Amino acid sequence: MRRNRFAIVALFLGLATAAEIARADEAAAWSALRAGRHVALMRHADAPGGFGDPPGFRVEDCATQRNLSAKGRADAKRTGARLKSEGIAVEQILASPWCRCMDTATLLELGPVETAPTFGNVVVLRDQTEALTAGARAVIGKWNGLGNLLVVTHGANISALTGISPASGEIVVVRGGNAGGVEPVGRLLLD
Repeated sequence: MRRNRFAIVALFLGLATAAEIARADEAAAWSALRAGRHVALMRHADAPGGFGDPPGFRVEDCATQRNLSAKGRADAKRTGARLKSEGIAVEQILASPWCRCMDTATLLELGPVETAPTFGNVVVLRDQTEALTAGARAVIGKWNGLGNLLVVTHGANISALTGISPASGEIVVVRGGNAGGVEPVGRLLLD
């Protein structure tokens, strides 16, 4: 009985600690974005169907890909509205050429969206993972804008860059202009 109580107390303390870490991580992300000069790596919003795409998909044909759900479209709009309400300066928006990424980036309504093939899906393009990741690191390393660079890409790409596996719609904020690597400073899950 005593062990059970100890286990329950330890569980609650662990949950409280995890919640505190998440709040600190979120505060660091907001602070970095308000300061500018950072890169926000956003995983596309909710697109049901697992990882990758159906057999025979084509990047140029959205009908052959996994696409955003109604929830994903609504979440993307809410995320954009929240970033605007927080006064976050987004200077440039890049997105993977996959439709779910381009659609997420467009629905944010934060500015024009440019296609960035180096942020293409490393799950599907696994034979190009090293080259795509190196290209993405170079884009992040060269970022020196006064505002922030927002990149909408895939969870596996963000994981390859940062070691963090984000949820759909989650943003991992990293330092821009850091030629030495991709350094996460915080995370935001806004849905």
